[in-house]
Amino acid sequence: MKHIIIGGDGFVGSHLAADLAAMGENVLVCDIHKSGHAHYDRVPFQKIDVTDAASVESIALTPDDLVYNLSAKMLSPIVTRKERHDFFWPVNYHGTENILKWMEKNGARKLVHFTTDMIYGHAVTVPQDETHPANPLGEYGESKLATEKLAQGYRDRGFKIPIFRPRLIIGPGRLGILVKLFRLIDLNLPVPMIGAGSNPYQFISVFDCASACIAAWKADFPNSAYNLGSDDPPPVKKLLGDLIKHAGSKSILLPTPAPLVKLALDTLDAVNLPIMDPEQYKIANEVCILDTSKAKRELGWTPKHRDEDMLLAAYTEYRKARTAGNKAQRSLAA
Repeated sequence: MKHIIIGGDGFVGSHLAADLAAMGENVLVCDIHKSGHAHYDRVPFQKIDVTDAASVESIALTPDDLVYNLSAKMLSPIVTRKERHDFFWPVNYHGTENILKWMEKNGARKLVHFTTDMIYGHAVTVPQDETHPANPLGEYGESKLATEKLAQGYRDRGFKIPIFRPRLIIGPGRLGILVKLFRLIDLNLPVPMIGAGSNPYQFISVFDCASACIAAWKADFPNSAYNLGSDDPPPVKKLLGDLIKHAGSKSILLPTPAPLVKLALDTLDAVNLPIMDPEQYKIANEVCILDTSKAKRELGWTPKHRDEDMLLAAYTEYRKARTAGNKAQRSLAA
């Protein structure tokens, strides 16, 4: 039996691969590109493209093997409205479809699948549990929700597919939409908030996502959906204020009238000049907190990392990368 991690070179996948390898498990990473992760000295890698069915079918698979689908197109980089369907759906939906067909053909029936909390859309209840209505606000959430419906059809045919719906995944090694925030802080510029910043903003640590995968494996792949989020998320203004203080920056937090900001962002999006994705800004001032009690109860999983710590860790990695880049530029100039 081996653990096949599709999208295993990415943020969560690389941590999961390292954790499983450290446990002495037989692991295979499959992805479209290969980074310089240290665990590749003991973890094999196979290049594949999930959008190509033949490429997926080239992976050797036995009925006892366990599969983790972490392949995805994310909300970063920002793409225009007219590009979004073709950007998200080939990997997120059709890639998942190719994986499930490949598994069925080879008699494998156990898959951990990641979607997103973006399937919920605007918060109807607080906190949001897994029964919250699904009403995505854009192509990313729609593509992920479609994979959940696809997975249910395979569950009906005997598959065991736990589905994870994480909040924004954060930690050292991924910057994504945080780059713009970190740049403002580094330049001592005002940091605008959509609204007053009094609402909490919940993240989930990459380490806690990897541990959730292992918990699902240990629980024998229950056919259910699980929210993943941190405990006790702080208000946005405290989260950002602490980051500014940590950075030694002179930036100030700038509250803004949320309806007017959203109208401006809607207008920019409508003319294909987006500076944020609608799935981000439309809920930016809402209280969107995931209830993770089901994962705790059924999987024995508990988030161990605080939002504040993970944001600071991401900023530290950003600063290290900037410093290394500046040194390289000075070396070339010399």
